[in-house]
Amino acid sequence: MLTIEKKSLKVGKRVNAAHVEKVTKNYKQERWAYNSERLGKEDSLSAWWSIEELEQFIAEAKVSGADGMKFYFAAYDENTAPRKEYVGLQTLVMVGTKKKEIGNGMSKNKDLYIQTANGNEIVAYNGANLCPPFCQTGNDVEPGINFDII
Repeated sequence: MLTIEKKSLKVGKRVNAAHVEKVTKNYKQERWAYNSERLGKEDSLSAWWSIEELEQFIAEAKVSGADGMKFYFAAYDENTAPRKEYVGLQTLVMVGTKKKEIGNGMSKNKDLYIQTANGNEIVAYNGANLCPPFCQTGNDVEPGINFDII
């Protein structure tokens, strides 16, 4: 019998609260303050989706052939914001990806498109709850604030 070894595509790792606090503090000091000043209002610090939504999108992406996911930093304008309060704020867009060999032992994680009745469409998901402006008291983790331990 022929055994095929599947190579892991893992690139990340679990981190502790100190790491999360440090990198989010870095972001807030180096990017968020500038973005908020330029916008004239507080930019978003987090984007939240339910586990159910994430599982459903990941399942759909897998069925479509995805082997990974990209999270693009993005910003809403008047035509794309799902709520008027989100205009100008940053968000995240999840996009299913597929590893593609590009030669010389190199590969690239390409955005995944599928054929639909409307033509080629990207496998993507957006529309998170942004904080600010919509922060759920006690549930959102903001830099410099203690993390709730469950």
